Amino acid sequence: MDSILVVDDDINLGTALSQELSEIGYAAKYIDNADDALLFLESGNPVDLILLDLKMPGKDGFYVLKQIKEKNIHVKVVVLTAYADVKSAIDSARLGASDFISKPYDLDELIITIRKVLQKEEYED
Repeated sequence: MDSILVVDDDINLGTALSQELSEIGYAAKYIDNADDALLFLESGNPVDLILLDLKMPGKDGFYVLKQIKEKNIHVKVVVLTAYADVKSAIDSARLGASDFISKPYDLDELIITIRKVLQKEEYED
């Protein structure tokens, strides 16, 4: 079972998304801020994919992406943001994000993207 970490400051969205992912067979966990997400990752908890919001109070998604890269944490990241623009997409990709999705997103399209990113990981191993 693939594990997915949802990191988003919107508690309603994060909780609902992690619940929906659990219902379709993923081991999903929700965390509402960058610091706790990084602590979770650094503690050795297995995560196959992170769904990461870019705009959060305090430390943002770009900070999380930089820390993942600097600490050499091997995890796929799909960025979710309501503030989608070309620069953010390019910057996210440069920092290692596998994909970039604008909010509001279509759940079916998000699931297709998750499956695509996780399958790509299997072929790379």
